[in-house]
Amino acid sequence: MAAAVRLRSDFRAIDLRRLARRSRNASQARRLLALAAIYEGAARSEAAKIGGVTLQIVRDWVLRFNAEGPDGLVDRKPPGAAAKLGEKQRRAVAAMIEAGPIPAAHGVVRWRLIDLVQWIWEEFRIAVSTATLSRELRAMGYRKLSARPRHHAQREGAIDAFKKSSQRAWRRSPTKRASQLTPSKSGSRTRRASARRTRSRGAGPCAEHDPLLPPISAPLRPTSSAPSVPATEKAPL
Repeated sequence: MAAAVRLRSDFRAIDLRRLARRSRNASQARRLLALAAIYEGAARSEAAKIGGVTLQIVRDWVLRFNAEGPDGLVDRKPPGAAAKLGEKQRRAVAAMIEAGPIPAAHGVVRWRLIDLVQWIWEEFRIAVSTATLSRELRAMGYRKLSARPRHHAQREGAIDAFKKSSQRAWRRSPTKRASQLTPSKSGSRTRRASARRTRSRGAGPCAEHDPLLPPISAPLRPTSSAPSVPATEKAPL
């Protein structure tokens, strides 16, 4: 069994408890209190109960505290995976972007992320994704710029020429005479009726008689096929 690692001698239990009260990091405060118990003579198992961890983790806290002091007990963000592109690869990519592609050799007229990913694989045998390469290029100061399509009519002077030659739509005619419109009973304006009327052949006292049309004074025929009851006779009850 390995011997317990002794704590550094430039701190005391009262110092660690004071730092724990001032700390805004709960994990750091808990670890400081656990080490303060060791300074006061408590067993390492007791310090593990205070911190809610195992003896091995208490040993790691002691090593970090001896090496870096109270700051060594603060949780740190893990460094993460190493960058796939080194300084040499970054300089080569920057040179290719500045020089631009050769259409006959690269088959493109402008660099895209997917084209640069393919070039990096062919040149260095390093597989990177377009998202990773985009972050690398942004860190190098490059930005993705896309040319906005421009309509042919947006050339200089075309809009001004169009405004000058265009006429207003739905313009009221100034030659319209107000006498053609007369107010109606409902309040809306209507056209005046024409003096010429269409007359039928049977209208008026002097109209020509049409033998096919019945005279106006002729009695009306019953519309029902059943015989009608004379007006002077009463129907049997």
